[in-house]
Amino acid sequence: MRALNRLAQIALTGALLLPLAACQIPRQSGRLVVASKNRIDSVDPAQAYSFGAMQLLSALGDPLYAIDEQGQIVPRLATALPRLSADRLTAWVPLRQGVHFHDGSRFDAAAMVFTLQRFMAIGKLSYLVGDRLSAVRASGPYELELRLRRPFAALPELLSAVNLTPLSPAAYRAYGKRFLNDRFIGTGPYRLTSANDQQQRLEPFDRYWSERPANSGLDLVSLANSTALYGALRSGEVDVLLSTSLDGDQQQALHQAAAQGQLNEGVGPALEIGYLSLLTDQPPLNRLTLRRAVALSLDRHLISERVSRGLRVPLRDLVPPSLKGSSPRAWPDYDPAAARRLFSQAGYCRGRTLELPLTFRSNVPSDRLFALTWQAQLQRDLGDCVRLEITGMEATTAYRQLGDGAFPLILLDWMGDFPDAGNYLTPLLGCDQAQGNHCLKGPSAASGSFWTRPGLEADLRRSEGISGPERLALIHAIQAEAAAAVPYLPVWLVAPRAWSRPTISKPAFDGSGRVVLSRLRQQRMGGPKP
Repeated sequence: MRALNRLAQIALTGALLLPLAACQIPRQSGRLVVASKNRIDSVDPAQAYSFGAMQLLSALGDPLYAIDEQGQIVPRLATALPRLSADRLTAWVPLRQGVHFHDGSRFDAAAMVFTLQRFMAIGKLSYLVGDRLSAVRASGPYELELRLRRPFAALPELLSAVNLTPLSPAAYRAYGKRFLNDRFIGTGPYRLTSANDQQQRLEPFDRYWSERPANSGLDLVSLANSTALYGALRSGEVDVLLSTSLDGDQQQALHQAAAQGQLNEGVGPALEIGYLSLLTDQPPLNRLTLRRAVALSLDRHLISERVSRGLRVPLRDLVPPSLKGSSPRAWPDYDPAAARRLFSQAGYCRGRTLELPLTFRSNVPSDRLFALTWQAQLQRDLGDCVRLEITGMEATTAYRQLGDGAFPLILLDWMGDFPDAGNYLTPLLGCDQAQGNHCLKGPSAASGSFWTRPGLEADLRRSEGISGPERLALIHAIQAEAAAAVPYLPVWLVAPRAWSRPTISKPAFDGSGRVVLSRLRQQRMGGPKP
């Protein structure tokens, strides 16, 4: 396509202020070009876990359940919610009949068992299933039986994870113990006809069991930087642009263009949280008084405005507000007077200044802006008490050192693999081995805080097995404890965005934060052309 041939040129020229695309390149046969910064090294659900790979897989495969726009569970390849045994340790899932894989073979319970067992054996995120299921089997041609290690209330949400989309046993039999990185054979609305790390070509699947795509096919492309992505949409080289890794200034420019009717903007559920991890077992932040002082020193509203012009919403909660169990005011708000009292109580502000090291990920533009903004805000409000010393480090390097306790304070982000409150609390607060309030091994140590308290792991596990008001009360209590101990400091909430040219329909998101690519379509424009 002409559009694809021009992408490399845009990446080189970095064009910023080009005319909008409505009058530019005619699209052939309803095919659309969707761009992001996501390089996809593998299309194997057992290997892939990046946001871009999950976006691609959501178009190529179907989950057993899906989360709709209202956050409700909807059966997809399952036909009803799981039926549970009296002890809630066995679940039966009825499966849809008449569904075919892209290779023409039939989807049934045996195919689902094959997929789950393969994922448990080699999946990069195998713990998602292996920590919760002890066995899977086909209890009928179209009935799946799951044996749970312990009661798990969020089982439908777990089974909505796109990593668990069924695979054709006929196509993957030789890959039961190894990855198939460049081909995908699933049941979704599109089939994959070619793939490399920079471009994937999708064609509608003629035998798809549900609603067919509204377009004639997609080309998903990756561009190297935010400038190239921005220029590609504004010039008409691409039809749809995903916000992933797009710089804040350019997101804001596209947001304004959409407000003026020059583009269509879609906004998905905010499921990504940005937070600070505080090292609680080494000076200076092993002192609770100082951690609480730091918590009161963070002006989230100012930082949100300066870094994202309000697109990133201030957050005082580890659980996104759209999920059950959220506690929007769990962490204290900005209060410099109260912070000064605590810094003074700890021996600072009277001719003695706390040198507080902050590490930010140097390859994440918003991290650098956060660090600079907070540094300036602290200097303005509490400069005689605390001075922020900021250091940038490439993200992968930082992640390798995180579990070694290398960072007194570091800015990170997290998005659950499936939308449930426990998928935010356990990965940050869980602990497999503890000594008092010190986590020696487990998620809390791996996340760089090393904080726990006796009985917390048991409470986290109990919260997974109960539901209703009892579960909400326990989750709120866990968050209140974490807020009082300040092993983490929530900063902001990130909603995914996507923009389309005026001749393309507004991007729609599902409840898991991914664009529903099959709904994208060409549409007529009203009014004068540019």
